[in-house]
Amino acid sequence: MAVDPDVDLRLAADRAEASAPRRWRVLAAVALGGVLGGLGRHGAARLWPTDEAGFPFALFAVNVLGCALIAVLMAWIASRHAPQPLLRPFLGVGVLGGFTSFSAYALDGTLLADADEPGVAVLYLGGTLAAALAAVWAGAVTGRWAFPPHTPHTPRTGPGEAGAAR
Repeated sequence: MAVDPDVDLRLAADRAEASAPRRWRVLAAVALGGVLGGLGRHGAARLWPTDEAGFPFALFAVNVLGCALIAVLMAWIASRHAPQPLLRPFLGVGVLGGFTSFSAYALDGTLLADADEPGVAVLYLGGTLAAALAAVWAGAVTGRWAFPPHTPHTPRTGPGEAGAAR
């Protein structure tokens, strides 16, 4: 069984993805995506700064948005409509992995608790978790609606044409 919906190790092309030459392409895609995602998160934090004891709205929004987007991305990839094999490593692992941040979420919760703001810390930690799970659900539903599973087109035959010799 494949780990990801876009990887089927029974297929030669998918097995080749893990070969040494392709690993460097995947690593480069993840690295470039991570830089872009990290810059996006940094930009959000600069545009929406947080006081030391304030609710970290920028990271909250980034993490919730990132959860929704990764769910849409995985629905797109699972539908087999995604155009190329480096899309998941670049966008999913790289961009969205760099954009979202569990470590900064945990750090912000700790900093709020250390700043004698336990109520805000609990609200932030619990609220982020609840909102992120809701975003994943909404993103998955939206993604499945927008990208239904790909099925090959089967030509229709007219009445009496099925099985007829041509």
